[in-house]
Order: sequence, then C-alpha cells, then structure tokens
Amino acid sequence: MNSTQDRGSLARDLIVYVAILVIAALQFVIAYQHIDGAQMFARMLALAMLEAGLGVLFFMHLWMETRGFLIFVAVFTLFVLAAMNYLWPDSFRILVGAPFSSYH
Repeated sequence: MNSTQDRGSLARDLIVYVAILVIAALQFVIAYQHIDGAQMFARMLALAMLEAGLGVLFFMHLWMETRGFLIFVAVFTLFVLAAMNYLWPDSFRILVGAPFSSYH
C-alpha cells in the first residue's frame, strides 16, 4: 500500500467520522425539540440506524467485503434482532413472577 492510498483511506475515514459526529449532533437537536414520542422515536431510530451502518461499513471495513458476505451479515443481524423479541417477555416474567401461578 503506498502513501496515496493511505491518505485516501485516512481522508475517507475522517469524512465518515465527521458524518457520524454530524448525525450525533442532529440527534441532540431532535432530543430537545417539542415533538410527540412517535415522531421522536422514528427520527432517532432512523438516525441511529444510519450512524450504526456507517460505523459498521467503514470502521469495521465491511464495505470492502464481497456482496454475498455483506448480505449474509445483514440477514443474520435481522434474524438476531427478530429472535430477541422472543426472549424479552421472559425478562418481564422473571421481574414480576409468573402470572396466574399457584406458587407464591
């Protein structure tokens, strides 16, 4: 790798870093707006997904991988997030106990 590639890589990383900082600043601005919860949730979620995507693609160098591996990582991540929905109700059961059980 020569020095021009190093400078290009450093410039790209700095641009992505500044973009992530700008997204974080936008999240700060949105947090102090007087909007309802659903709008704030949607805006924050969209910005968080964009910020996480930039971080994963560039700082973990996922953008350099093959398209098949990138699709695999995306599908696997969605599968894990969907599977987590089945575990969350169990945490509520542990917190408050099993409802309608005869054991007290």
